[in-house]
Amino acid sequence: MIRVVLFLFLASVVGLSFVAGLRYSGHWAVYLSFAIAANALLLAGFRRGALYFDTFIGIFLWLGFWLKLSIRVAFLGGEFSEPVGAFDASPQSFDAVLLVATASFSALLLATFVRERCFTYPALAPGCADSGLFLFYRKYRGLVVTVFLVTILLAALSNVWLGIYQRGMVTGTVLPFGLNGVYKWALQFGLASISALIVRFEIELGRRLTPLAIIVPVFEGFMSNTAMLSRGMVLNASAIGVGGLRTMLSRTMRIGALRLGAASVLFCLLFVISVLAVNYLRIAAFNMGEEGVRSQTAAVTGSMTTPLFIDRWVGIEGLMAVASSDIKGWDLWRAAWQERFQEGTPSLYDQRLIASPYLTPGVDRSRNHFVSLPGMVAFLYYPGSMLFLCASLLVVAWSAAFLEYLTYRFCGANWILCALFAQVIAFRYASFGYVPGQSYLLFGSLILNGALILLADRLLLRVQQNGVA
Repeated sequence: MIRVVLFLFLASVVGLSFVAGLRYSGHWAVYLSFAIAANALLLAGFRRGALYFDTFIGIFLWLGFWLKLSIRVAFLGGEFSEPVGAFDASPQSFDAVLLVATASFSALLLATFVRERCFTYPALAPGCADSGLFLFYRKYRGLVVTVFLVTILLAALSNVWLGIYQRGMVTGTVLPFGLNGVYKWALQFGLASISALIVRFEIELGRRLTPLAIIVPVFEGFMSNTAMLSRGMVLNASAIGVGGLRTMLSRTMRIGALRLGAASVLFCLLFVISVLAVNYLRIAAFNMGEEGVRSQTAAVTGSMTTPLFIDRWVGIEGLMAVASSDIKGWDLWRAAWQERFQEGTPSLYDQRLIASPYLTPGVDRSRNHFVSLPGMVAFLYYPGSMLFLCASLLVVAWSAAFLEYLTYRFCGANWILCALFAQVIAFRYASFGYVPGQSYLLFGSLILNGALILLADRLLLRVQQNGVA
């Protein structure tokens, strides 16, 4: 079955590449090199020695660069729905952009193969039977799951009601003691990290894909993303799914086609409901009580109706805008690092590099917070140096790999948690470029999340050993 899927995928890639190559206005060799590098990066993320970061950064860049460009060149005349700045769509401009992208993918390929010489996951996923968290979960399984599901429900409903943290919205309620940050952490990946632990423990207990291993992460993803007004339910859920499947396959556990199919149907159903609900809530929130609702909705949220799997991924447009800009250089690079978060204010990328739809008078910045994102590749090309871009990509890729190693080393060798954290980092990289100087908040939250898991595990193990629990 896997071979059939792989064959169909490769056949589709070759077919799309052939059509796009014929209709590509630049030199065919440039597009061919770009297609080979992008697909090599994608496939490298699924090799035996790949880390989860390799898997997800390959997927995100493949979607945002190769798939988006190939579909639009092959079937849409090379036109893009997102702003591309001063890019003039000439053959020379296309070639220049694709050469930068190809060099970037090559740097990431070099990074992953060099890293493989230092660390890879073992062939067999380690067990967790002696983990303090697992022993506690096994003893109080029903109570833990019940409390967790109730917590998810309360956090999601209170966030919708109070508007504590919602994508594209100015903060509706400021809580004391920095609790807004706690909500943001919990909804983005904090609650998902607990789901990752539960899925791992369920696999250890049942030696199979138990119903709770399906219901808990899907419910958490649905509630958290709907509450955030985010259509990214697929992100954390896919990370947990990939980590869980790889864990089970390495331990030669029976997955069960029927149960896996049921899980897929449940996820797809809730994902569609989540997207529709978020679209409705966004339109209602963005235009509440304003005149010109239809025109503003078309200008600001028109992309809601475009296919999520094509146009919602950051990538090629950002590089087009930067590569064609006459202001790229070290001054732009320094200005980007000086950018600070301010609700209702468009990003530096919006203001200086593209004709952003978020700068139109119809956008109410007192309530809405919209920004466009260039992505890591485009951002690192702000200075206009190919050498700097490739060297920087080596550093950021190895940094992500190191954080994934720390997660594996200190968080119970939990492949599912490693996959979740790696996906969070990869997505941050893929959509990088807004207030980059405050990226420490995300990475610090990930490290703190891991530290709390380590601390809880050690404390509960000591309690178990002393016979208290």
